[in-house]
Amino acid sequence: MGEHPSPGPAVAACAEAERIEELEPEAEERPPAEDHWKVLFDQFDPGNTGFISTGKFRSLLDSHSSKLDPHKREVLLALADSHANGQICYQDFVNLMSNKRSNSFRQAILQGNRRLCSKALLEEKGLNLSQRLIRHVAYETLPREIDRKWYYDSYTCCPPPWFMITVTLLEVAFFLYNGVSLGQFVLQVTHPRYLKNALVYHPQLRAQAWRYLTYIFMHAGIEHLGLNVVLQLLVGVPLEMVHGATRIGLVYVAGVVAGLLLQLFTLTAVPKGALRVCLRSLAVSVADMTAPVVGSSGGVYALVSAHLANIVMNWSGMKCQFKLLRMAVALICMSMEFGRAVWLRFHPSAYPPCPHPSFVAHLGGVAVGITLGVVVLRNYEQRLQDQSLWWIFVAMYTVFVLFAVFWNIFAYTLLDLKLPPPP
Repeated sequence: MGEHPSPGPAVAACAEAERIEELEPEAEERPPAEDHWKVLFDQFDPGNTGFISTGKFRSLLDSHSSKLDPHKREVLLALADSHANGQICYQDFVNLMSNKRSNSFRQAILQGNRRLCSKALLEEKGLNLSQRLIRHVAYETLPREIDRKWYYDSYTCCPPPWFMITVTLLEVAFFLYNGVSLGQFVLQVTHPRYLKNALVYHPQLRAQAWRYLTYIFMHAGIEHLGLNVVLQLLVGVPLEMVHGATRIGLVYVAGVVAGLLLQLFTLTAVPKGALRVCLRSLAVSVADMTAPVVGSSGGVYALVSAHLANIVMNWSGMKCQFKLLRMAVALICMSMEFGRAVWLRFHPSAYPPCPHPSFVAHLGGVAVGITLGVVVLRNYEQRLQDQSLWWIFVAMYTVFVLFAVFWNIFAYTLLDLKLPPPP
């Protein structure tokens, strides 16, 4: 998948003719990589000032054009032009020639004062199926042409989007196993033995910490699983191809945890008497603290919400086809899934007094998506620790989780809640 169309014969011949052979040490005498760049840099900086002009840097790129992917060369030239003082220091030179996206590169991207001189990636012809797929993913997820070109030339499918694929396969495998063991595939949650599974989160068994994550592998039925799988494959896999398993896994797991903890969150100070009864009923109905939880909707909604918010925030730069229609379809699917969950929650339970699973996890996923998720997806390859908003939302999320954990310990006694019997 890493192969790309080579430059035309005229371009290659011109690049070959302009190559400056004396800049290249002989192969047997070539020093280590950084020393090699130092030798090249000194060729253009005879006075040892530590800087070379952007014009000389362009000449150097022209002399090495046959060794660079055409889109990367164009990105490097755009970056050189973005230096307002017309000079490039040695460290920037090494980072650029080593194809490292340094802080200076990211700052140039953010400044938005580069002009890409050649045609857009979308106009490239003669691409094979895999190249068209990579280009499609770039236009689906990245709002800047300079980022799309860099991603197109850099992506090697190593590693593949293993996180979303693995999670999806596990969810399908657990669903099929439960379907066979229960003899029921539609609305499995209505089966009397469904909640006896050790993966389901149940408020009476909240001390079993693994249930805070494993509940994502249990779904209410094939209609529940189907919508979640479609959304996380159509949205999650392209996002992981661009942003990597670590970032996407972080957003997904944060949505899963927040989706569960949100229903443990309620009012911290409840007055006594009739008002206490009224507020307690309101809090329980909103937070749904007494209901079990199943499904991966928290993680799925976090990814989809982050992606949709990223499209809205970068509307003019996003060049994905039919983006308005695609957003409408995604919102309709999310609304259908949420509506199904609400209907099922208030449907008469097959095993009273225990209610059907909660729908609040969906809301927790949306909250994570439009906060943490947007920051994660906002700048392609910019380190999260370099973003101040990242630390703000991480602090908010940490406080929320800690509060929810302690609330989970004391709230049921404080509010005198009657929990359903264990399954």
